Amino acid sequence: MLRSGKEHLETLRDGRRVFVGSEQIDDVTRHPAFRGAAETVAAIYDMKADPALRDVMSYEEDGGRHSIYFLRAKTREDLQRRMEGHRRIAELTYGMFGRSPDHVASFVTGMAMKPDALVPPCGRPDNLVAYYRHIRDNDIYTVYAVVPPQAARNPEFYQRQNIPVPTLRVVREEDDGVVIAGMKMLATGALYANDIWIGNVLPLAPDQKKEAITCAIPCNAPGLTLWARKPMALDAKSEFDSPLAWRYDESDSMLLCDDVKVPWERVFVHDDALLSRDIYIKSPSHCFGNHQSNVRYWSKMRLLLGLCSKVANATGADQVPAVRETLGKMAALESTIAGLVHGQINAFESWPAPYVCFNRRIMYAGLEWCTQNYTMFIDELRTLCGGGVFQMPADISVMENDELAALREILRRRLVHHPQPLVPRDRLERIQQAGRRPDGDLRRAGEQEEARQGGGGVM
Repeated sequence: MLRSGKEHLETLRDGRRVFVGSEQIDDVTRHPAFRGAAETVAAIYDMKADPALRDVMSYEEDGGRHSIYFLRAKTREDLQRRMEGHRRIAELTYGMFGRSPDHVASFVTGMAMKPDALVPPCGRPDNLVAYYRHIRDNDIYTVYAVVPPQAARNPEFYQRQNIPVPTLRVVREEDDGVVIAGMKMLATGALYANDIWIGNVLPLAPDQKKEAITCAIPCNAPGLTLWARKPMALDAKSEFDSPLAWRYDESDSMLLCDDVKVPWERVFVHDDALLSRDIYIKSPSHCFGNHQSNVRYWSKMRLLLGLCSKVANATGADQVPAVRETLGKMAALESTIAGLVHGQINAFESWPAPYVCFNRRIMYAGLEWCTQNYTMFIDELRTLCGGGVFQMPADISVMENDELAALREILRRRLVHHPQPLVPRDRLERIQQAGRRPDGDLRRAGEQEEARQGGGGVM
């Protein structure tokens, strides 16, 4: 099935516990800090269900029609279809929604292509395949929390202090499932999702068996609290003043589990620290999920390159030879990630039979390229803007106040070097300001450690 945006928003009104500081958020689809991003997720679902995009955004299998990112590729053309679906979603969000519905779905799909990577008795391949079919058939939006809290990565500190390690772990087993408690990072997009995949993409020590749990829980599970960071849209007064935060802040949440029950059928790995990470690397899971990251990053680069060009044109700097050279260099960089994305398809791997996989070496090269080049791209954009961001009024109110018409005319005549309306230029500057937080995008492109360790497995 393919959900509509309205249907998806309705699934989010399920009693989940969400906190921003001391405020409990009753409905993320209506709260002013979150509704813009919720509407963006709904727009993704509506695009997928659009009859005009039926062959691009969906496919048929087992008697049903499913989102294209659940396609288990068997040919190069299947990989191309997956990439095009990712690209459409990324273009809709300007590359700003790193954990859109196609991200974790791609991890699960890749794993379902080689379920024997979940080696029994600690691995439960049948559960994994059943879960894949569940989220495929019901168009479920799944996000993940797969990293322990930073301070908890050295358990010896807590042992010396004789206090519990805060990392999420299995605290007991029962006849109908396991009970988990503790904290896990960083469930990006969880406020707008249905399920959370809990696992480990960073290596665990062999004795960390109880932390090796890999499972899926609903976002409204009893005992689960989502501790959201301060939303960027919380203080936004208008979409004009905060053009990216208004719609594209997918939010991040810390998972706090207080004796959350997980039924056995939603447990995929239990009591095997090494296997809990191997399942991503020894199946196409990690490659499929991070191919989506590459495609999404490519869309972000297209946004930034367009901003650089528009800013240079608005200031007249595009007539300066050195600036034109810089723009050419940046266009070449954007083309590089485009080439890496297409290379992953054209140099595909016939693995695991009967399926095919994106080229893993090129995919990891793409992740490394992203982490190495993003801040440089942002720095070039800042240089092109210079002090222009400080020349504009503090917010859009000056443009809407008829009593300030004379002031607006002064601004227009003195600040615009080309015949460009003042309001579009002001909007351009505000979009540029919104790109001044590279930390999250570096993380979303893929941790350097994760990319290098994963790439080392396919050399």
